[in-house]
Amino acid sequence: MESIKITNGLLKMMLFAMFAALAIHPTPATVFTILGVLVLLSFTLKKEQGAAYGIVIETWANYIIERFWKDNQFLRFAYDDSDKVLAGRIVHIPQPGSKPVVVKNRSVFPGTAVRRTDTEVLYSLEEYTTDPTHIPNIDDIHLSYNKQDSVLGDHMTVLNETVADDMLIKWAGNGTFVATTGVTVNADGTTTVKVVQPVAGQTGTRKAFTEQDLVALMIQMNMNNVPKQDRYCLIDDYMYAGFYASLSGTNAKDFSRYADAANGVIGKLHGFNIMTRSSVVSATSANAVKALGSALAATDNLCSIAWQKNSVAFAIGDHKLFQDTANPLYYGDIHSCLVMAGGRVRRGDGLGIYIIAQAA
Repeated sequence: MESIKITNGLLKMMLFAMFAALAIHPTPATVFTILGVLVLLSFTLKKEQGAAYGIVIETWANYIIERFWKDNQFLRFAYDDSDKVLAGRIVHIPQPGSKPVVVKNRSVFPGTAVRRTDTEVLYSLEEYTTDPTHIPNIDDIHLSYNKQDSVLGDHMTVLNETVADDMLIKWAGNGTFVATTGVTVNADGTTTVKVVQPVAGQTGTRKAFTEQDLVALMIQMNMNNVPKQDRYCLIDDYMYAGFYASLSGTNAKDFSRYADAANGVIGKLHGFNIMTRSSVVSATSANAVKALGSALAATDNLCSIAWQKNSVAFAIGDHKLFQDTANPLYYGDIHSCLVMAGGRVRRGDGLGIYIIAQAA
């Protein structure tokens, strides 16, 4: 195998020397002079450490993470537990015990000392892997970001989308459900209820997610003492159509003024940074979040998610590229990827995250 590679290399250098000689001075002596220089350089120039046919493994691993955050920007706005992963798999989140009691004009002494009993919640990182990809003619692939993107782009898109879908399901698992009302306020002060048609798999109409629903959600979060800073709402694209249509001219203008395309934020309204996604989560009519990969049933509802940044957690563990180079059965190289990731609502009571579900 090695002798074949050397022969191929010499042939390539011979061809290059012939073309170069034609451009400089077309004589046999010129051809052999250029060929000798190329052979000498091939022995004196060192191959890059850690490279396999021009592909540096560590660069590919970094590329995996770069693509992950690029494709799933909403995960940047969660509490990052990546530095708290124990033994490569488990994350512990401390839960403070009961708050101290306040006594006005205390008259009984000494005060009673009460020990605060803290608890914890934990979550494990799941392993997500891609089916191996066969890349032939690996000698022609050079170390460049663009080439990596063309080779692994589809691979990483599917992997990242699956991980992100699963994170949303984990967050929604113990969130608070609120139903859409479809109520819109008209210019004359009257209200109407707007409904939307079903998507594939559903039957019957659903009440639209409107600006009034976002206002009600803001009030509910305020009443639950959820911090007003760093609130986010990830809206299903199908639900977003009804939401945007419910905005008045003034609110639509104010909403767009706070767009932050670099971070995936399309606008800000009523204290929420608004983001959209082709799909968020879905739930049954009994408000049970559907499992990963489940098809939408007739009475299921699309959902959007609202949260405060410190209310949800996400962690990335190991991320690896596996390689089997120069495989004689495939006449090329075989690659597959692995990402360890996990997440959950940070509080045991689920406070701080809300599931906006379509109402029938």
